[in-house]
Amino acid sequence: MLFRVSTACLVFTLALSADPRAAVRQLLVDPQVQAALEFAQTNEPRVLDYQVALTEIPAPPFQEQARGRAYAEMFRARGLREVRTDDVGNVLGLRPGRNASPLLVFSAHLDTVFPEGTDVTVKREGDRLSAPGIGDDGRGLAVVLGVLDALNHAKVETDGSILFVGTVGEEGLGDLRGVKHLFQQELPGKIDRFISVDGVRASIVNVGVGSYRYRVTYSGPGGHSYGSFGMTNPIHALGRLIANIAEFETAPGPKTTFSVGRIGGGTSVNSIAHDAWLEVDMRSRDKDALETLHAKFQAATEKALADERARWQDRAPLEASLDQVGLPTRRTDA
Repeated sequence: MLFRVSTACLVFTLALSADPRAAVRQLLVDPQVQAALEFAQTNEPRVLDYQVALTEIPAPPFQEQARGRAYAEMFRARGLREVRTDDVGNVLGLRPGRNASPLLVFSAHLDTVFPEGTDVTVKREGDRLSAPGIGDDGRGLAVVLGVLDALNHAKVETDGSILFVGTVGEEGLGDLRGVKHLFQQELPGKIDRFISVDGVRASIVNVGVGSYRYRVTYSGPGGHSYGSFGMTNPIHALGRLIANIAEFETAPGPKTTFSVGRIGGGTSVNSIAHDAWLEVDMRSRDKDALETLHAKFQAATEKALADERARWQDRAPLEASLDQVGLPTRRTDA
């Protein structure tokens, strides 16, 4: 499976560096491509070594710097030109082709979903390797290097140029900040094709998924759980909202999803909280379906606030704020 991921990425890299249809017809009979594919197979043990080495460099969200420095050195060792780290932390290296364009960006993300302090030591059990982040995206980072090794070994010259990139901010609240920076600030209008290698599955995703992500905070004066009983409670309001979200229904297609991913708040078991918050993720492949879900979520936020106020006859001020997390940030208050 892992070898198939590597060779599939190599084939698609070559196909997309020229006219795709013409390239696909010629790839399997081209002697240099055959040499590159054969090398990719024999080089797989080294690619696994890259995967282990990179996985064991911690890269929690917003702290990809150490792994990025190591990746930049790997790019330099393979002869990429103009290797650098951009303003947001992406690591870039250019492999020029016969022409500057079309320009293909071939990337994997540096960050993992796991927080600071996670043990990322790779454990070996027979032919199995395991560690937090070894698949997502330790494998993708290693495959990018493996493709570069194969291209270099076979001395493949592409029609267009390939920009190899380790991106930042793919996970969690990173909100694809690295990829957005590439397209919006670093290379606006200059990227002709884009491939991201993510995980170990040998599949192709070619449809964009839209998303909304919010942090909802309910806040009030707080008080003692016994002495102040009868006042509005931010945690109770939060619970009402979670219950409302849990009852959302979406159509079977296009795929549309929602999830409350994190919650927090309160100071002690014997107090009414000053505030309580949650983070919610909503996604869909269809814009209209996503907007419908977005509207349901906003209505549910207001309903939870109104229901908590009504339950206690507004015996303490209770407010709600919605912060759209990721870029750009927007805020509304209810």
